[in-house]
Amino acid sequence: MGIVINQSIKNTLVTYLGFGIGAINVLFLFTNFLSDDYFGLITFILSTANILMPLMAFGTHNTIVKFYSVYKTKQSQNSFLLLMLFLPLFVIIPFGTIGYLAFDVISNWLSKENRLIKDYVWLIYITAIAFAYFEVFYAWAKVQMRSVFGNFMKEVFHRLATGILLICLYFGFIEVTTLIYSITGVYILRMLIMKLYAYSLKRPSFKVHRIQGLGSILKYTSLIIIAGSVATIILEIDKFMIGHYVPIKNVAYYGVAIYIATVIGVPYRSLHQIASPLTAKYLNEKKTVELHDLYQKSSLNLFIISGLIFLLIVVNVNQLYTLIPSAYSEGLFVVILISFAKLLDSLLGNNNAILFNSDYYRVVLLQGLLLTVLTITLNMVLIPKYGLNGSAVATFISIVVYNVIKISFVYRKFKMQPFSINTGKTFVLILLCVALFYFWEFPFSSVLNIVLKSILVGGIYTTVVYKWQFSFDIVALLNKHIFNRF
Repeated sequence: MGIVINQSIKNTLVTYLGFGIGAINVLFLFTNFLSDDYFGLITFILSTANILMPLMAFGTHNTIVKFYSVYKTKQSQNSFLLLMLFLPLFVIIPFGTIGYLAFDVISNWLSKENRLIKDYVWLIYITAIAFAYFEVFYAWAKVQMRSVFGNFMKEVFHRLATGILLICLYFGFIEVTTLIYSITGVYILRMLIMKLYAYSLKRPSFKVHRIQGLGSILKYTSLIIIAGSVATIILEIDKFMIGHYVPIKNVAYYGVAIYIATVIGVPYRSLHQIASPLTAKYLNEKKTVELHDLYQKSSLNLFIISGLIFLLIVVNVNQLYTLIPSAYSEGLFVVILISFAKLLDSLLGNNNAILFNSDYYRVVLLQGLLLTVLTITLNMVLIPKYGLNGSAVATFISIVVYNVIKISFVYRKFKMQPFSINTGKTFVLILLCVALFYFWEFPFSSVLNIVLKSILVGGIYTTVVYKWQFSFDIVALLNKHIFNRF
């Protein structure tokens, strides 16, 4: 776990820096400098582009991670990476052609409920391409075991640039339309910088050689699109469908709530950057003992860390909503429910990496397709009836069902499960802290209340985890970086 923990810590710090900047953008700049409708429009554009991203990438970012370690010579590695560079164009070009020819039909359908969307529909396509190729170049860097810079670009760069653009909007240097176009431009620039970095690690040679196992690669990359799409659809389809069924300002309210809850998933995202290629390596080399060890440790460590973040969000959420415009408080229930779903996500550890890089990915794809239908159906039924809360319930049910399927499948096929007695202890500790601190507040201002409550809850939680040694990895890190300093 040495390289995993080392790079995961760096990735987590970088990701939280990005989320800190993003929190300023989402909670304060967007909500105060932009109307609810335009904030909802930007959220809708980015969410829809995210839904399209796995398709536009043609699954190549996952394929790079799975197959790169199979190739041992410089020539074979180069030919493989070159193929991955051009494969997305087989989707991007036809989609662009169809979009151009049927633009009026598509834009009218997307803007049926909110006419504001119509003039910006084409930005969804451009942004989706920028997202797709960024992931390709990021995977290019990850298989070289260099994920930190890519994580900085993925989590920090665009948020910092967006914050600067919002400040420019506030001072009147740019108009709202310019802001929307510029945000797309930021994602294009991010993709180009990532490309230069990936090429600096391993520059491609445009000499084409025969690629061994080409049929398996093409079959995998074609099917893995569905797997990537399932995960994205569960996370993003709600915002897309809210914009389709109810006034677009509700997308802004929901987007803020989701952003707050998404902070819980940061450790999972950070670990995945490095654990995914390492999992693929263990699978390719059939190192089952090491794989099992990584599975259990990643699950427990993620659950403990995510549990602390979950507590800090849930016990402070009521005070947090007093700091932003009151209309956004409609998302309070969304924050709590999706936060719990994100906490349950952390129990999976490197489960996704095991499934997507194993020979069983085809079965998972079928399950994912069924779950996608369930997600869309639940949203279609619940959003018109219950609005934001209905969408949150639909997302929660979908995430829980999907996670149960994935954990069960890995257990059946690999005889591995991620839980231990310490998982149960951590769950009980989280429940006790919620019961003790959710309804209790300091009689001070909201900001001071949040700070004092966070210190108290964080101190109690960390002390219990350390004293009862829930995780040897986390205890070792605390000894090295905190307790040995005193």
